[in-house]
Amino acid sequence: MTDIEIAHKANKKDIKEIAQKLNLSEENLILYGNDKAKINTLKYNHVGKLILVTATNPTPYGEGKTTVSIGLADALNKLDKKAVLALREPSMGPVFGMKGGAAGGGYSQVIPMEDINLFFTGDMPAIEAANNLISAAIDSHIYFGNELNIKDITFERCLDVNDRALRDVNLSSGKTKFTITAASEIMALLCLSKDLDDLKENVGNIIVGYNEKNDFVYVKDLKVENSVAVILKDAIKPNLVQTLENTPAIIHGGPFANIAHGCSSIIGTKTALSLGDYVITEAGFGSDLGAEKFFDIKCRKAGLKPDCVILVSTIKSLKYNAGVKKDNILEKNVEKVKEGLSNLAVHVENIKKFSSNLIVVLNKYSTDSVEEIDTVKKYCEEKNIPFEISTAYVDGGKGALSLANKTLEVLEKENSFNYIYNEEDSIKEKIEKVSKEIYRAEKVEYEEQAEKTIKYLEGKNLSKLPICIAKTQYSLSDDPKKLGGGYKHTIHVKNIKLYNGAGFIVVFLGDIIAMPGLPKKPNYLNIDIKNNEIIGLS
Repeated sequence: MTDIEIAHKANKKDIKEIAQKLNLSEENLILYGNDKAKINTLKYNHVGKLILVTATNPTPYGEGKTTVSIGLADALNKLDKKAVLALREPSMGPVFGMKGGAAGGGYSQVIPMEDINLFFTGDMPAIEAANNLISAAIDSHIYFGNELNIKDITFERCLDVNDRALRDVNLSSGKTKFTITAASEIMALLCLSKDLDDLKENVGNIIVGYNEKNDFVYVKDLKVENSVAVILKDAIKPNLVQTLENTPAIIHGGPFANIAHGCSSIIGTKTALSLGDYVITEAGFGSDLGAEKFFDIKCRKAGLKPDCVILVSTIKSLKYNAGVKKDNILEKNVEKVKEGLSNLAVHVENIKKFSSNLIVVLNKYSTDSVEEIDTVKKYCEEKNIPFEISTAYVDGGKGALSLANKTLEVLEKENSFNYIYNEEDSIKEKIEKVSKEIYRAEKVEYEEQAEKTIKYLEGKNLSKLPICIAKTQYSLSDDPKKLGGGYKHTIHVKNIKLYNGAGFIVVFLGDIIAMPGLPKKPNYLNIDIKNNEIIGLS
């Protein structure tokens, strides 16, 4: 059966019953039908253990972080542990583009998967509308006299659709560009705000451009932040759904990890930690992107410390990172698996720089040979790294029971936690620490525009902000064609952008872009609705 067929056959419980597992009453909920709800703001009472799931560099075949995350939560509940998921919301760009949905797969899914992958409870459309209201306010202000003397506009419109034609747009007010909603500053600040009042202040602090004196112009100068907060009043509340096995799942916020910070909301995570004993969350793409930003941005902002990190990989990923082509990826090739371990090794070393509690998980496919699996297992044993196999995709929570038991065992150990850089470091020191410590670059080169912006921001005393590096997800370097690990390379800093409302500095590497395009064979070709039932969504 396809993912959506499995989801449609699920023994779904009323969302009020799922809420009761978390000691939430109907008064705590805003119901969206009988299978999803928003949770009204709670007083945080951090009691749970926080488990982060990350991965090696992604491939076109998928690594299964979400599948493993969901399977682990289901398995922990099978062991009578009170586990809760805290995941990101999917973006419709990838749903109709290349990647497809992001609600898990097989027998390890969150449901209702079609709603979660599409409009869900309206968070994405609200973020898009709030963002574009700011853009409209900027243009209207200029049209009616421009009292603020706005000279250069830096704030961009957004859209939750992959549309490469919107990368550069000519308007009556000048040139602009669109970013995808998941990478917008409104998305980022919503995910990093602690409540509605904090969100309102953060929105006001967004920099929309520069005036004729080259000083910042803020959203609060336009007096539109209160209206933006009204649009986002429900979007800031986390969403409650369930897995196929009726485990509670809090899904909220969806920033990409290659061009944004790649983590679900602080509110969602802290709500989960207040309601469950074990919280499984996920950071987008590989440890070089999502996990680094989870640690250096989200944990720093929220005062969080993970208790354990799970690093997911696959046999196909290891072979892909050893240069095996698509036509041969399913063929048994132990030597290429060994060669691909260089990529796994870097990610293991990366995680250990942040967290001492680590488990490597092989997300098993039916095409994996015993010899290939044993190669990875032996490597981990030799390195004294806890190792488990997950078959949650085909077996649900039962397929992650060994992982759940291993996780409980590792959680008994005290976890040491560190950041890669200090707040006091200069912008360049932060960039170079991440580039050399995490990406393993030999040197960092800066284009002229990046140099100018860094100098300007440091002159404004903004160097203490964390950095959010935007780069390709497919490689440790900024070149998507450089696979594996351990090769010599140079990091190329093309541009710098301040997300003052979100509280970080975006650093663009290589040819990364903030508005993806559709592939030659987009996923929308597979999606249809028949007899009022969606088909082809995965």
